[in-house]
Amino acid sequence: MSGETRPEGPAIRVEGLHKSFGELEVLRGIDLTVGRGEVVCVIGPSGSGKSTLLRCVNLLEEPSAGTVTVDGTEVTDPEVDIDRVRRRIGMVFQSFNLFPHLTALENLTLAQRRVLRRDKARAVEIARRNLARVGLTDKESVYPAQLSGGQQQRVAIARALSMDPELMLFDEPTSALDPELVGDVLAVMRSLADEGMTMLVVTHEMSFAREVADRVVFMDEGVIVEQGRPVEVIGAPRRERTRAFLKRVLDPAAARVGEVPDTGPSDARVDR
Repeated sequence: MSGETRPEGPAIRVEGLHKSFGELEVLRGIDLTVGRGEVVCVIGPSGSGKSTLLRCVNLLEEPSAGTVTVDGTEVTDPEVDIDRVRRRIGMVFQSFNLFPHLTALENLTLAQRRVLRRDKARAVEIARRNLARVGLTDKESVYPAQLSGGQQQRVAIARALSMDPELMLFDEPTSALDPELVGDVLAVMRSLADEGMTMLVVTHEMSFAREVADRVVFMDEGVIVEQGRPVEVIGAPRRERTRAFLKRVLDPAAARVGEVPDTGPSDARVDR
């Protein structure tokens, strides 16, 4: 944050993270760090705990055990001011979560004014700058229902950027989009990576992970099975479970029935 000394150490540190929903243990001891300026893509079948991990990072889900530290602050400390921490974190979901009764510009200025207490002129200036960053300068007066899914997601990204986050969390940001709309959203994310934004991305888009990620993390059944550079994890995975998943995702037509447990339709997604 401007005017503050940036803490040393990684942007995100997750240690011994467990999360259960009743009897169901979704995360079973996750250890993960994300360095400043690093892009980490988390891949794996549906139900593997990827989205739960992401939601634990900014405490949208409260961990059952373990610690999460963001930008030098332990968010799992009961005494922490979680709202203050969340101001440093941009979050983009599968669903766009835009206010339908507000224009694109108004969607970007609302949180700036209410949370950051910016005056209207400054909030509008920053909103317009970020709409330009995502290629939607001409849509500032348009309501969400008049935008395509891809445009709505780009507005959601611009809204997150307008809060001046230190890092961005993306939870399968293209999974709700028609295939032809995915590219524009991924292009925005590529540009953020090029600018040095710290990003933790849950995705099924293998081409994005291969080209943009500094590191790929493969999760299954609540644990990290393997992680490393994209050329290692996607190009030459060491674990059989990773190989089976990637075979099914990268070439679904070649997969055999029962070859990999069917954990949901997105497990067999053709990634573009």
